[in-house]
Amino acid sequence: MSNQLGDAVSPYLLQHRDNPVDWREWSPAALAEAKARDCPILLSVGYAACHWCHVMAHESFEDADVAAVMNRLFVNVKVDREERPDVDHLYMTALHALGEQGGWPMTMFLTPEGRPFFGGTYFPKAPRYGRPGFVQVMEAIARAWAERRDEIETSAGTIADHIRNAVGEAAPAGAAAGLEPLDLAAAAGRIASMLDPARGGMKGAPKFPNAPFMEIVARSAFETGDEARLGGFLRTTQALSSGGIYDHLGGGLHRYSTDERWLVPHFEKMLYDNAQFLRHLTWAFRATGDDLYRRRVDETVGWLEREMRLDGGGFSASLDADSLDADGHPEEGAFYVWRETEVDALLGPAAPAFKRAYDVTAAGNWEGRSILHRLHPGARSDDGDFAAEKATLLAAREDRARPGRDDKVLADWNGLAIRALCDVHHAFGDYRALAMAEKAFDFVLTQMVTDGRLRHAARDGRTAGLALASDFGALLSAAAALFAATDKPAHLDRGQWLADELERWHGDGEGGHTLNAVDSADVLFRLRGDQDEAVPSATSLVVEGLASFGQASGRIAATEAAERAAERAAARIGDRAAGHPGIVAAARRLQRGAELAVFGTAGDPAFEALRAAAIASVDLDRLDFFAASPNVLPAELSIAATEPARLPAAFLCEGRVCRAPVYEPEALLDLLRRGG
Repeated sequence: MSNQLGDAVSPYLLQHRDNPVDWREWSPAALAEAKARDCPILLSVGYAACHWCHVMAHESFEDADVAAVMNRLFVNVKVDREERPDVDHLYMTALHALGEQGGWPMTMFLTPEGRPFFGGTYFPKAPRYGRPGFVQVMEAIARAWAERRDEIETSAGTIADHIRNAVGEAAPAGAAAGLEPLDLAAAAGRIASMLDPARGGMKGAPKFPNAPFMEIVARSAFETGDEARLGGFLRTTQALSSGGIYDHLGGGLHRYSTDERWLVPHFEKMLYDNAQFLRHLTWAFRATGDDLYRRRVDETVGWLEREMRLDGGGFSASLDADSLDADGHPEEGAFYVWRETEVDALLGPAAPAFKRAYDVTAAGNWEGRSILHRLHPGARSDDGDFAAEKATLLAAREDRARPGRDDKVLADWNGLAIRALCDVHHAFGDYRALAMAEKAFDFVLTQMVTDGRLRHAARDGRTAGLALASDFGALLSAAAALFAATDKPAHLDRGQWLADELERWHGDGEGGHTLNAVDSADVLFRLRGDQDEAVPSATSLVVEGLASFGQASGRIAATEAAERAAERAAARIGDRAAGHPGIVAAARRLQRGAELAVFGTAGDPAFEALRAAAIASVDLDRLDFFAASPNVLPAELSIAATEPARLPAAFLCEGRVCRAPVYEPEALLDLLRRGG
């Protein structure tokens, strides 16, 4: 018996390799060990940037006495939820079925077969916060296992059946109804009613970016011209860009705000949040021309390049919330907050204006220190952006102890980032962003393929976990975006491989897909992956990925596969579409997808004027090509068969039917308005 995490790929698991707990990784061997010992499994799920995961680790998992109880009574299994989201999703569903709110760390007790029967989130070492102590909980579970085994087995079976029917492959589907249940208008109306009219985002606290929900609001606004919906989307994007949730020195968005003002963040930074934030910033800029959004794009791309990009081009998963303070103690947010005296010393005569703009005071706005933000009345609209002052503070901040970085590469999160960087290139002509996107895509499709199979995670030349449906879906959208940006056929070749592998390993034989692969041998059953979290669901990523790939390649098989998957999802969801914004958005692309091609010579003023007109018209379902001629596009695309009388020219195709070409920016804008 010993701790077996020393050979793990995940940085989160490696954080626990020196615990006195006899940790195992999730595997069939761990379940077999529990069967051999005839004892329950204690499953602990978390992630590297999780603050309360660190708290429970320091209090309990590093304590020899607590570890002795764990080792005596249970087989202890530690899971990185980012490395094994299928395991996390299964047991989080079980936790909700037990009446718990859920969160991380997640602490579950399982039968040796892996069926859950009790659980919670953070348990303090000793009773407090209205929670029982961790040792008390473990001893009570062990007594119940010894004395009431039959009751536990019955309960575990009931919970497992509930999960299978709720989110598993046995989830019942309603009568086939096409895509009618996935109605954007109804979903947007319900979500819009939950928006905070003053501060943006959803009402109340804590406030999360809620990117899948905000995309529905944005889609409704851009499709219908609804000013109120557009205001809700822009108000949220502006608040995220101005609040303490945004890192005003280094760029990038923190995970969420603990208050309703967007002031005090939970300081970890996640790749997926920033990928979605970048896309929303580009939409906001295209809709308004407001330079605030351009600056935030530049800063956040800079942060990705400076702090998240790894050798080889892949992007790290996250940065921790905690770092060491000036006295060497771990503290949440220590890397990001400031005392007034520090700002005065660094900025000198420029300090007063900066302090007024960013709310830096002697008392501070959080625990005696200041979180930089631009939400308060002192941040005047005519203030500059203080680029020099921010550069000075950023350079000084580099001397502080840095937050930990989870440097594993996740295929789906990298797919989201690649697509976002392509959006940045599309909106701003940013070739730095495009180069980063291409290198990340190459990393995933070369370094994360082992024995011919795509893997979900990679770190230091090693891979872990079979790819999930979400990986294939996100990377299909990335392949489509990269081809549209570069005209390189290799991106379509890789996209076709991804589509084939998706169907081979995740197809259910009826047009739908499951989150985990058909040969996943270490989970109770295959999961559907319909539910959005902070990122769109696996099902929505698959539908949108196939639809986008069909738009980029012209291959009807991809579009038909997307239609089948969307129809199956619609039948499962029924009248609950508003709770599945990712699937609603993906279905909308499938229904409305159009292709625009502007042909001509880059740099020619007439061509650039047409390009600018295309970018100014925001349509989230349209795929834009800016190319020299139709010859560079796949023959399967309708646009490839067009023959412009002169160049530059623009063609809009909808439903594989192309309209007559236009040659002037005003005519193109009119066409795109009517096309919408």
